[in-house]
Formats: sequence, structure tokens, C-alpha cells
Amino acid sequence: MKKRLVIISVVGLTLLAIAGAFIHQYQHGRVNAPANALLVLKLYRHAGSWVFDDARFGLVKEPFVAGTPEIIDKMVEDVPNSDQGFRLIFSASPFPDYEVKLVWTRGQDTGNWYYCEKYDIEGWLCPAMYKYYEEAPKELYAKAEAL
Repeated sequence: MKKRLVIISVVGLTLLAIAGAFIHQYQHGRVNAPANALLVLKLYRHAGSWVFDDARFGLVKEPFVAGTPEIIDKMVEDVPNSDQGFRLIFSASPFPDYEVKLVWTRGQDTGNWYYCEKYDIEGWLCPAMYKYYEEAPKELYAKAEAL
């Protein structure tokens, strides 16, 4: 009985420590997703640009710029009603049926440049990426889906 109580206490304390670490990251403005985590954002058009919102971080109409909109345009060619919004699934690790692979080429200013071989386009990702990753991933994998 005593051994069981010790095991339950250790498991409980471990879970509390994990939850505390996640809450700390969340309160400090980032998720720090594990490399194999799938993340999802809803992208939509606003004022001619692809944008997204993430209330967790106070991001509203956060735009994609400098080549990245062109990559997105190619990704959504077959996604119905994508201008009204679509689901972007992305990860720093490959996942089943991903559509594009982006390879980090260099940092510039506060963002990072990624190359998409499939479309032969380079795009810049702004510092909002650091809300999701502590460091710029060397590769990103993505897929666009209808809502």
C-alpha cells in the first residue's frame, strides 16, 4: 500500500511539473512545440494577403510576406473556397501526406528564409514563428486542407 502511494505521488508530481512548464511557456508567449508535433492554423485572405490569427499570442491578421504568399497560393490551388479560409497543418518533422517541404536557407533580420523545392520558391517567415518553435527548424512540412 505504501509503495503504491509513493508511485502515485511521484506520477502526480511529474504531471504537475510538466503542466507547470507548459503554463510557463504559454504565459511567456510561446508553445515550443516538439519537433514531431502537428500544429494547425486557419489562414484566410485579408486585404489581398494571406493572414492568420492566434489569440493565444495576441496575433491578429498576422501576414505572410516575401515569397511565402506565392508558396501558399500554389498549395491551395485545389482547395475549395480557400480565400474564405483553409486549414494549414505544419510540423518540423515529416507527417503522412504532407504536401510541401520547406528547407531553412538563412536567417535575415528577425525572420528566416525557407526554400520550397516543389515550387522553386523561397519565402520568408517572420518572427511570429518563434511563438511555435524556440529555434528556427531546419525543415518545415506543411499541408493545406479545406475547412
